[in-house]
Amino acid sequence: MELTELTAVQLVEGYRTGAFDPVEATRAALARAVEIQPVVGAFVRLTADEALRRARESAERWRRGEPAGLVDGVPVTVKDLLLTRGFPTLRGSRTVDPDGPWTEDAPSVARLREQGAVFLGKTTTPEYGWKAVTDSPLSGVTRNPHDPARTAGGSSGGSAAAVALGAGPVSLGTDGGGSVRVPAAFCGVFGLKPTYGRVPLYPASAFGTLAHVGPLTRDAADAALLMDVIAAPDARDWSALGPAPGSFTAGLAGGVRGLRVAYSPTFGGQVAVRPAVASAVRHAVELLAGLGAYVEEADPDLADPVDAFHTLWFSGAARLGQRLGPHQRELLDPGLREICGLGARYSALDYLAAVEVRMDLGRRMGRFHESYDLLVTPTLPLTAFEAGAEVPKGSGLRRWTGWTPFTYPFNLTQQPAASVPVGADPDGLPVGLQLVAARHRDDLVLRAAHALYEAGIARG
Repeated sequence: MELTELTAVQLVEGYRTGAFDPVEATRAALARAVEIQPVVGAFVRLTADEALRRARESAERWRRGEPAGLVDGVPVTVKDLLLTRGFPTLRGSRTVDPDGPWTEDAPSVARLREQGAVFLGKTTTPEYGWKAVTDSPLSGVTRNPHDPARTAGGSSGGSAAAVALGAGPVSLGTDGGGSVRVPAAFCGVFGLKPTYGRVPLYPASAFGTLAHVGPLTRDAADAALLMDVIAAPDARDWSALGPAPGSFTAGLAGGVRGLRVAYSPTFGGQVAVRPAVASAVRHAVELLAGLGAYVEEADPDLADPVDAFHTLWFSGAARLGQRLGPHQRELLDPGLREICGLGARYSALDYLAAVEVRMDLGRRMGRFHESYDLLVTPTLPLTAFEAGAEVPKGSGLRRWTGWTPFTYPFNLTQQPAASVPVGADPDGLPVGLQLVAARHRDDLVLRAAHALYEAGIARG
């Protein structure tokens, strides 16, 4: 097996046994990144010199038998919304001054740096992460690794494409309405949106407490490994949770036997799901039942909260736009500029009404999880569509939220949710299954996903 095909867990084991070292793994990942960049456009910047320097330092630590942490020497990429010391974080925007100064790491980046990770580069994002596909005035269009004519999804599209194609086994993404799970589903990798606050975020997102930080990885075991590193408190995030209750990796064992699983294929008929997606998800659900989960078809008590989500999301965009001068606003993605204008029209009472919808949704999902440990849905009702478009051609939809009805509700409720690749449509495009648990039960999401990988239905 090529080094670029190994998971982070396998790389660390190879370092431990001396089968290969971090320099070899980093050179292979960098070569892969250079190879794929003209095809999919996953990167804003590659940091090869810095990566090789850190890889050589890691190799020396492994030779001494003194690794710095759980991910020492693992090649990692970082979405270009997260601060990375020494390199610009341009947020997909021509409004950001690349000269910085760039003197801080985001909390998740800092934890990875402390434990010896090797940073390959910064991955693409739509401008300020505003939509669920990845194209921007700064870096152009990011394309799907399975078909470059299709979108990689977004807003962590560069991260998902990089992981899918072997340019590092793990990446840090962000998720404000599906931005980890959407590209994970479209690209055929694993993506976790943890419970809000479990992974600290700094600087605070313009989109407020909708925004989460989470891993995109080859499988659930790699996500658990990354969570064991990045799910640590940071004083710069006032809303961060305290220390995790235990090791996410240790929590993978045990399977799904006895778990109560609600399967909601269409949110009670509210969502039209393409037949190939529905079939792949149903097959995976049947496998969960075969593994000993108690599965029944049941829908959460929710009406589509898209209007409340738009109020909160567009208001965040408007606040972002307030910080820009007239010339900078002219440089924005036209779609982002449009929602900045829409958000500026909301009143404080409109905003608080959306918060009220959000709180009630959280209450209803809390009660739902008194009866069910996990909720399973499709991640998306469709597979990847044409690159460079916010919505599928001919769909009649106006905004990206029209085709992501399964993802953004769980940003409103702040629950842990993950996308697991469970098959493909007739065109070979990946299908994602979404696993959702009650707040603070990230361990159940990872455990069920790991069971699907162990059973062979999930393939990164």
